[in-house]
Amino acid sequence: MSTIKNPVLTGFNPDPVLFRDEDHYYLVVSTFEWLPGVRIYSSTNMVNWHYEASALTEPANVELKGNPTGGSIWGPYATYHNGTYYIVYTNVNQTRVPYKDVDNYIVTAKDIHGPWSKPVYINSSGFDPSIFFDDDGKAYFLNEIWDYRMETHNKSCGIVMQQIDPVSFDLIGEPKKLFDGTAPAKTEAPQIYKHGGYYYLFTAEGGTGINHQETIARSKTIWGPYEVDPDTPLITSKGHPELPLQQSGHASLIETAEHEWYIAHLCTRPLPGNKPILGRETAIEPVEWTDDGWIRLTSGSKFPALEVPAPKGGTPAEPVHHGFSDDLKHGIDPRYWNTYRQFADPSWCHADVNGLTIKAGQSPQSAFDQHLVATRQYDFGVTASVDMEYTPTTYLQLAGMTMYLDLSNYILLMATVDEDNQPVVVLQEEVAQEFKRVASVKTNGKGHYHFRIKIDDTKADFWVDDGDGEQHLGTLDVSFLSGGFTGDFIGMDAIDMHRRNHTQARFTNFTYHADH
Repeated sequence: MSTIKNPVLTGFNPDPVLFRDEDHYYLVVSTFEWLPGVRIYSSTNMVNWHYEASALTEPANVELKGNPTGGSIWGPYATYHNGTYYIVYTNVNQTRVPYKDVDNYIVTAKDIHGPWSKPVYINSSGFDPSIFFDDDGKAYFLNEIWDYRMETHNKSCGIVMQQIDPVSFDLIGEPKKLFDGTAPAKTEAPQIYKHGGYYYLFTAEGGTGINHQETIARSKTIWGPYEVDPDTPLITSKGHPELPLQQSGHASLIETAEHEWYIAHLCTRPLPGNKPILGRETAIEPVEWTDDGWIRLTSGSKFPALEVPAPKGGTPAEPVHHGFSDDLKHGIDPRYWNTYRQFADPSWCHADVNGLTIKAGQSPQSAFDQHLVATRQYDFGVTASVDMEYTPTTYLQLAGMTMYLDLSNYILLMATVDEDNQPVVVLQEEVAQEFKRVASVKTNGKGHYHFRIKIDDTKADFWVDDGDGEQHLGTLDVSFLSGGFTGDFIGMDAIDMHRRNHTQARFTNFTYHADH
């Protein structure tokens, strides 16, 4: 029997929803500020997962500019019902307490690859929405509800549900609160599943940090009341920092064609000091039903496992690896690349036989017009490199490689000029809004650069070769590129704070090699 090795989606792949159609299993994950939005992975065995599509691919359908760090596309839910794929998601526009401005949408498609419909707006009362289609043809829309009046910092106050027209998506009647949550609080990510005469309400509780867990409640009627599993939670890593998988929760449920049951859940693999530099990842666990109608991990534990049995009847498993090379001459391949807060647009990003040309945009601290093209860091040991042609004329112009978490935490390895207008490559970092110029080396000014970054857990080394030999700019502790909702990205950026879009850099031959 094949073995699932967790996490099945490494690197930034949070809030997983597991579902299937007649032929494939699918995982759908949150994308936050990175586009295209809502990534969809497919598998025929639950061991090997491949990027399949994204649900938000049209600039007219999603606007992320100006959203807060850690906002934008949250907590999608996905299902396949009567020949149609449904995805619901939140676009988070504002998170500063006491309020939280969130908009929930539904998109649909007849084919997993799209085209996906224009988003239909549903409501704004809370995040992590889902939709449930009952056997009688009725449909219901659920979400966490936010109560700004609460005295606690986190103001999630339970789960609400409202009937929804399954075709027009018009809301019917008034929302009703289904569930107040349990003592761990921060109740979110509601999903309903029907089995054995019960409606089962899955919720994530305890927050998405070290106290994360999955809570199950059930009711004979969809409107409740819902009773909590007396042996709650279903899964957690809380109180056990020795476990290799932490922050376990935010689960979804599936029944296979062979009538086996599995959940997908969120997890992290923190490096020493509780530093999950790869971000929140996706794991899978087998579950089973008890004689009294509750659901348990098949292992008999409440803790996530690194290896579990794969389902029966799947295709033969293949070795898993994350390395890739891209000559960057054929456009931005969404299997590997994402852009930050805005879609790649020909006005600033263009590929041809000469490589990928990026016109220079705003600084790495901008929430509006960064021209950043980056890939997830999938592994703790990585060597990444790229070739670049670029000729800056002022210190306000920079281009090269970046390790990027968010607006306040990043590293730049970039060509620019110094105070004497001489060509240099600089190594800069910003850690929690504290900026530092780490190193600078002179170059020959010919405009040809080969950048290389080697990451080994919490340390990274940075090199540049201008054609006259490789120079080492330094070794940095990169563990600060962790925390929050996302993970580290490695990519290419061009910045012009003198005249935006005036200068440009051309990139070729990007490689990502997993070292361990």
